Amino acid sequence: MARTNCPVLVEVTYKNMRFLITHNPTNVSLNKFIKKFKKYGVTTIVRVREATYDTALGEKEDIHVLDWLFDDGAPPSNQMVGDWLSLVKIKFHEEPDCCIAGHCVARLERAPVLVALAVIEGEMKYKDAVQFIRQKRHGEVSS
Repeated sequence: MARTNCPVLVEVTYKNMRFLITHNPTNVSLNKFIKKFKKYGVTTIVRVREATYDTALGEKEDIHVLDWLFDDGAPPSNQMVGDWLSLVKIKFHEEPDCCIAGHCVARLERAPVLVALAVIEGEMKYKDAVQFIRQKRHGEVSS
C-alpha cells in the first residue's frame, strides 16, 4: 500500500519565534501542505533537501520558498547559519505573528537543527534546545 504524503506538522514556539517542522511535500500533496501552512501563518519555507515540488503554488499564496540544502548528518555551512539567523531575526521583527516552516526527509534532522540554532540564538542553552526539540519531534537532533 502506498504511503500518502499528508502533512505531519510539529509547531515549535520559543519567545517571539514560531516554526513549523514537517516532512517534504510533493507536487501531489502540496495543496494539503499549503492549507496547513496558511493556517499556521507560514510566510517562508526553508527547504533543506532537494526539491520535490514546484514552488509556484506556494508563491501564489504569498509563501516564499528558500532552497538551503545541506547533507544529512552534516552541519549547515557557516554561511547558511548566518543567513538562517538573519532570516529569523528579520522575519520575526518585521512580521511578529508569522511562522517559518522547514522541511526535509522525515527523521533526518536538517530542519530541526535549524530550529535548534534559532532557539539557541534566542538564549536557550544548547542541551535545553536539543531536549526542547526532541520533546516536540521525538527522535530528532542527534547529540
